Amino acid sequence: MSYNFSLHNYWFYFIAILVISVAVFLPTTITLVVISALAAILAWVRPKEALLLMALYIPIRTFLVEMNSGFTLTGDILTFVLVLKVLWDTKGEVKSWFRFHPFELAFFAFLIVGAVSGVITGASITAVIFQIRTYLIMYLLYYVVSRMNLKPEDFVRFAWVNILTATVICLQGIIEKVSLRTWLIPQTWSEAPLSLTNFMRIYGLPNNPNTLAIYLSITVLLVLFILPKVVGAQKKVLYVLLVLFLGVNILTFSRGTFIALVIGFAFYLILTKHWKVIKPMILATIAAYLLVYLPVTFGTEYVNNVLTDGTGKGAGGLADRLQDTFDEETRKKLIETGRVFYIKKGFEIFLDHPVIGTGFATFGDSATLSYGSPIYKDYDIPDASYYGFNIYTDNQYIGVITETGAVGVVLFAIFLLGMLWIFWKRRKEDDPRFSYFMVALWFSTAAMAMYYNIWELKLFTFFYFVVFGVYASKYNLYKINHK
Repeated sequence: MSYNFSLHNYWFYFIAILVISVAVFLPTTITLVVISALAAILAWVRPKEALLLMALYIPIRTFLVEMNSGFTLTGDILTFVLVLKVLWDTKGEVKSWFRFHPFELAFFAFLIVGAVSGVITGASITAVIFQIRTYLIMYLLYYVVSRMNLKPEDFVRFAWVNILTATVICLQGIIEKVSLRTWLIPQTWSEAPLSLTNFMRIYGLPNNPNTLAIYLSITVLLVLFILPKVVGAQKKVLYVLLVLFLGVNILTFSRGTFIALVIGFAFYLILTKHWKVIKPMILATIAAYLLVYLPVTFGTEYVNNVLTDGTGKGAGGLADRLQDTFDEETRKKLIETGRVFYIKKGFEIFLDHPVIGTGFATFGDSATLSYGSPIYKDYDIPDASYYGFNIYTDNQYIGVITETGAVGVVLFAIFLLGMLWIFWKRRKEDDPRFSYFMVALWFSTAAMAMYYNIWELKLFTFFYFVVFGVYASKYNLYKINHK
């Protein structure tokens, strides 16, 4: 099997870019109808290509929806049609439809507890459904992928699609940074008020520096997966792209993602003893700092001096970001309206609702961003943060504790530990590195959950559940008899 990139294997990708580029400028209704119809047809006729195209759509979804709201339902349509397709393909084994592992059953029970508790507390049905969808939508992709008959080349194509997409996103991000957020981004993004701390960061097409950092970290892992297996000029190109991805990752100044990446990388090295990967990573990181970070930072400062006579917000840098981590103002924000505030409030609410919590759509989750919360006034929680809008708890664990109580904590623990047990007990099978990688990814995810509502972040859960689905398909965890 060849791991080298070949244009004729990715014709669908470039056609998709062309179609999306045209659809962005069409009236919303036409875009909604045409793109939704094409997505449904593709998912039914060519499900593997549909999954690959989701690897293009998901990272740039925020940008596409901002440009044209007709793209809003594209991911959902692809997902639901893929579910119907896999059910149709396995119609001869209906029992397999309802074959679930303990981690899944715990996950379903967790959703039920959160939903029931939310309704009891007074959250609207619409808001509760919104939150259930947030948790569930990417799990459905795991359901699909885990029951598909996948071949090694399918994952290779998945990796290349992400590398291509990440390249475009990185180039856009650099232009966004150097132009002081005036080029290649929607006007609403350009005009959005940002603090000096955040203005220095690359937001990219995901329009969130932390999300972009997580995405680029995943893409770096995909490059490391393919790199040893390609030959010729493409190996050199991959090294260049590795440097590019790491450089832009640095420019996101995402501290939580960096910590999680280091933790996951350390676990992988300890488990596999694959020490050879350390040298290229160190060299690539140094090159990323010298060849991407420094030129982009200096270029941004130059543009700032030319366009604003030095009175603008400027380029910022690692030193500024590190200083911001420890300065008095940051600590004050954390305590008054940030992560520390939410943790303290979360435990206060938990003590009042210790069994099943206050439920979904009540405390700093995805639903509260859109629908608010019925309990904020009772606990003196402001509707707007210091950023100017509602934010996540920025800690998945305190969200679970507060919204689902002791029952939810137990169920969520079974969900997490059940996955870890699956990876760990297969670590000595034919491909132990895959199991060790999943263990490392699990610990990295656990670390990110301390900084982000990671299980509500679609871009991350898309990749996590797809990779987990590939793992489940490889070991046929659901005992599907593929013909």
